[in-house]
Amino acid sequence: KVLTTLRSHWKKTTLGVCLLSWGGNWLYGKHCDNLLRRAACQEAQAFGNQLIPSSMPLKKATVFLNPAACKGKARNLFEKNAAPILHLSGLDVTVVKTDYEGQAKKLLELMENTDLIIIAGGDGTVQEVITGLLRRADEAVFSKIPIGFIPLGKTCTLSHTLYPESTNQVQHITNATLAILKGETVPLDVLQIKGEKEQPVFAVTGLRWGSYRDAGVKVSKYWYLGPLKTKAAHLFSTFKEWPQKHQAALMYLGPTERPPEEPEEKPSRPPLYVRLYRRLRLYWSSPPKEIPQDVTPEDWEELKLSTIELSIATRNRQLDLMRTEDFMDICIEADTVSKGQFVNRGSQKMRDPHMCPKGSQRIQASRCILQLPEGTEGSFGIDNEEYEAMPVEVKLLPRKLRFFCDPRMREQMLHAAVQ
Repeated sequence: KVLTTLRSHWKKTTLGVCLLSWGGNWLYGKHCDNLLRRAACQEAQAFGNQLIPSSMPLKKATVFLNPAACKGKARNLFEKNAAPILHLSGLDVTVVKTDYEGQAKKLLELMENTDLIIIAGGDGTVQEVITGLLRRADEAVFSKIPIGFIPLGKTCTLSHTLYPESTNQVQHITNATLAILKGETVPLDVLQIKGEKEQPVFAVTGLRWGSYRDAGVKVSKYWYLGPLKTKAAHLFSTFKEWPQKHQAALMYLGPTERPPEEPEEKPSRPPLYVRLYRRLRLYWSSPPKEIPQDVTPEDWEELKLSTIELSIATRNRQLDLMRTEDFMDICIEADTVSKGQFVNRGSQKMRDPHMCPKGSQRIQASRCILQLPEGTEGSFGIDNEEYEAMPVEVKLLPRKLRFFCDPRMREQMLHAAVQ
């Protein structure tokens, strides 16, 4: 009778089987996520069970959480996947939730001493936190504080450098949180971008200005087209004006030689009698004569450019811990692009925004000045955050900040550098 009933109502049977299969797969996925959380918490508890001297205070970690990241899901993702790991590790955790855009910059000005800074959000949150950190009067001291990044936003470019790729969001978040506890860090370059009147803005990824960026911002407006929304946004942008050219003048300095890295351990303080002897000898000795030094003028190079897009990016995406020169990559794309090439390349740019296609002019520079003609409209994309287009000076700050990374990624970087 059961088989006869199923056969006579085959449409309902098919629908029921599909719903049961989907529901079973969903429940199995939830079960696997819970197993990942449990394993991560057990690993974090091992850090929390370590004994420390009674005179040593607990390490203080300040978390800057952007609840609006990932379309408002960031708070739930943090509390379910990252917060239990941090609390079990034995850290003194303080969570600071931002309520509006730009608040993290103001909060960093008021932040007291902390041992760790943890950023929970996306590219915009990272950009706000490092900008607020490096705008401080005592930034030389606070920039030495290691920074952890928990990827919770829609765009998390930095996570590709710091953590292994993972299609499971729970695993990606727990791996990033555990990497903070393991303590391995890598130095990252920072770009200082300063306008004529505005305070400087700092970025760890780079700056974009051009047609691909403008079209990429409008992709979400065509959500109803599904997988075709990216191509539609770039296609419709060609209807307004073509060819799309951006005129500017660029002055730049070449790469600089990387100085040796300073040792992390400070030398021990000499005894009191040695310090007294040194001060007395310095006091009684005659002042040294100043030797005039020839100051070599900076060798600026100037370039007039007409491009469909200009990008200035750090080397953090292809991090090389053993390189001998410090520079940022400037990519000037040709303005002779057909509409078909523009649409196809726009899809590639959505996956890798700082991709420099063949036929583009590439420049390695440590500092550059971008001059725009009067009346220039449009916007810059600085770490995927929108800023008004204006003449700017971009300066590379090599190895300015240290970020926690997965030990496996650090080993890969060192292995690639040796090869």
